[in-house]
Amino acid sequence: MATLEVSIARGEFRNEPPTDFSKPENRSRMEAALKKVAAELGREYPLLIGGREVRTEDKLRSINPSRPSQVVGIFSKASKELAARAVEEADKAFQHWKRTSPEHRAEILFRTAELLREKRLEMNAWLVYETGKTWPEADADIAELIDFCEFYGREALRYFGPQPVTPVPGERNRLVYIPLGVGAVIPPWNFAGAIMGGMTTASLVTGNTVVLKPSSDSPTIAWKFVELLHQAGLPRDVLQFCPGSGSAMGDTVVAHPRTRFIAFTGSKEVGLRICELAAKVQPGQIWIKRTVLEMGGKDAIIVDEEADLDAAVEGVTISAFGYQGQKCSACSRAIVSEKIYDAFLERLVERCRKITVGPAEDPANFMGPVINESAMKSILEYIEIGKREGRLVLGGGRVPGEGYFLEPTIFADVPPRARIEQEEIFGPVLAVIKAKDFDQALEIANDTEYGLTGAVYSRNRSKLDRAAEEFHVGNLYFNRKCTGALVGGHPFGGFNMSGTDSKAGGRDYLLLFLQAKSISEKILS
Repeated sequence: MATLEVSIARGEFRNEPPTDFSKPENRSRMEAALKKVAAELGREYPLLIGGREVRTEDKLRSINPSRPSQVVGIFSKASKELAARAVEEADKAFQHWKRTSPEHRAEILFRTAELLREKRLEMNAWLVYETGKTWPEADADIAELIDFCEFYGREALRYFGPQPVTPVPGERNRLVYIPLGVGAVIPPWNFAGAIMGGMTTASLVTGNTVVLKPSSDSPTIAWKFVELLHQAGLPRDVLQFCPGSGSAMGDTVVAHPRTRFIAFTGSKEVGLRICELAAKVQPGQIWIKRTVLEMGGKDAIIVDEEADLDAAVEGVTISAFGYQGQKCSACSRAIVSEKIYDAFLERLVERCRKITVGPAEDPANFMGPVINESAMKSILEYIEIGKREGRLVLGGGRVPGEGYFLEPTIFADVPPRARIEQEEIFGPVLAVIKAKDFDQALEIANDTEYGLTGAVYSRNRSKLDRAAEEFHVGNLYFNRKCTGALVGGHPFGGFNMSGTDSKAGGRDYLLLFLQAKSISEKILS
């Protein structure tokens, strides 16, 4: 079937709707999914290299951050030697995968999306147990993964279809897109479904093969997704599944001369190391490696004196404390006009006192645990710093329980350039900064090394227009929260140290996984 016909048959892309857990039948189904997945916790999983299962003595354990004594999955770890073998096997598979039709590759993504819909609540449950996501957060993660499958499938058909070129008399000219080769996909744990699957499907649907190194905190959801890809028809040798340490497995794959590109989402420090490793040409390497990097943010919401305060309070609350502040798009700075500062702060603290914290399995909780003990300790250290730099007005400690639970924490009167105002904390900690006017608010907002997301609450159109020009972030929102980017509607990626502005979920994203080839033929008389 021609690419245009396939595209028309699928219809226009539309975002997957959220599951309404206020409906008793959906709550019952989610509870059943949690019970089903609970019975499967603690199983062992192999590596997948060259289409074959590989088991190692060295293991890593994924745990439930709501209950650290509970093991979610036990995984074989890839050594440096196995990592190198994975790249070599992916390179072999590339020779046949690149020749498959774009329609076939896209159809695998569409079938995967259907399988995800069938197993959506089960996949949600794995995220709840493995990454501490509450029901709505887990559901949004899997909905976004479905969106990536549907969106990138359609986009691949567009790119592999006829491309416009300027007519040249006496010649027959065309432009075609071809895949790159072996890609290293290194996703984070905080969107263990969506970002992991989005980078993977973008690589595969464009004809590349993949070495997938899932986060050590969330390998199980990656395994479950790979299983669905195989059920949908993906050849088993096309994707190598290789959990392992960053220093051993990750560095080896990034530096390998047959690796063609690296797609990474994570911390600035690791992203810059990948950038440095990828830039060094290895013996036998015949290309410049591409890097697709998303490296976090220090995101701000400006609350102007002409804002709807109730809307601003709700937007800041959800943006700062949704998924415990563990989103690269999370609001970690609220920059508030001095004219409404006291009123806003009072309402914000009152609203955030109502936040419930506890095990992610319990739908009554708005916040679950942070991802692991190391993260908890780091966040608590920043809270101690915040006590010296600002005025603690809410939270600041642990919540009783076995899990890694922290209180939603707010510091007021934080000065610009304070550490908690500048450094990414990646937890439920919000710095509130007073601005004398809109000029200073924009200056403070832009005065970080990051540039990922931001928002402005104001009824003043001229201020919003000015922010559109001057607020230097990749994703800017007006009168709404700064989290929750939708595939297709809000292409996602940031400026400066937030990454390469790769714009995941946008119409130019797949170009990062393709190279263009121009073919010209003289017309003989």
